[in-house]
Amino acid sequence: MGTPRKLRFGWLDVVILAVGFGLIGYVLYRAQSHFYYQWDWRLIPGYFIRYDAAQGHWVLNLLGQGFLATVRLAVWGSLLAAVIGGVMGICRVSRSLFLRLISRTYVELIRNIPPLVFIFIFYFFISSQLTFLLDLENPLITASPLVLRVVALLFGPPELLPNFLSGLICLALFEGAYVTEIVRAGIEAIPKGQWEAAWALGLHSWRVLTEVILPQAMQKVLPPLAGQFISLIKDSSLISLISIQELTFTGTELAVSSGRVFEVWLTIAALYFLLCFGLARVFRRLEWRLRER
Repeated sequence: MGTPRKLRFGWLDVVILAVGFGLIGYVLYRAQSHFYYQWDWRLIPGYFIRYDAAQGHWVLNLLGQGFLATVRLAVWGSLLAAVIGGVMGICRVSRSLFLRLISRTYVELIRNIPPLVFIFIFYFFISSQLTFLLDLENPLITASPLVLRVVALLFGPPELLPNFLSGLICLALFEGAYVTEIVRAGIEAIPKGQWEAAWALGLHSWRVLTEVILPQAMQKVLPPLAGQFISLIKDSSLISLISIQELTFTGTELAVSSGRVFEVWLTIAALYFLLCFGLARVFRRLEWRLRER
């Protein structure tokens, strides 16, 4: 495949952008005239970072902390959902009836329960058992300062680690069901002749899958996987309902406490857009790299 075709900015693009900005301006004008809302953006920068006199340096404020928590959820959630979905996707096409039943049950159970219902059921009935089995609180109490700093960098405040992991596992399990079907569809899209040719060469089924089928399937599943991981970022806002202090949760607190409802929520919308758009561009470039091979 050649390099991506360069996009040209023509007069039609100018017209579309002008119409789009005109509609946005009209909506904002109508909103201001209808609600008699006094806009004030001066407080927004202070919600990202503030000076802590006790510590003597600048620290992240609520929006900054919430944005970092959302980034952490997106990174770890995508990795965990990819692992779960990859394993279950392979099980979906396995010759073993038991593995197919397990993966099919997982997919159908998750996909046919509303997200909010699944989150509440998981958090109140399963998450508490997982945190009890993991027993994270005692190791954190006796951990060294270096370990605590690493935990804070990767997962957020150590004292909130059990809550963060509960939300992370819940989000990954939910998104992993959709990744499972994407992986299954990608594997089944490979012609059966590829399997038969590899078997004719004397390759074991596992080597056929890992060395012949999966490399070809990756090119087919990357675009839908990109869309699913972007959806994961947006779906992470749902776990704010179980008090996970990510971007939507902190935004709700700020909107209520400050009274700057529209400014806060427009800022949050812009942050989600930048995060999702940036990830979409990264996946786009990765897709072109894979096509060039």
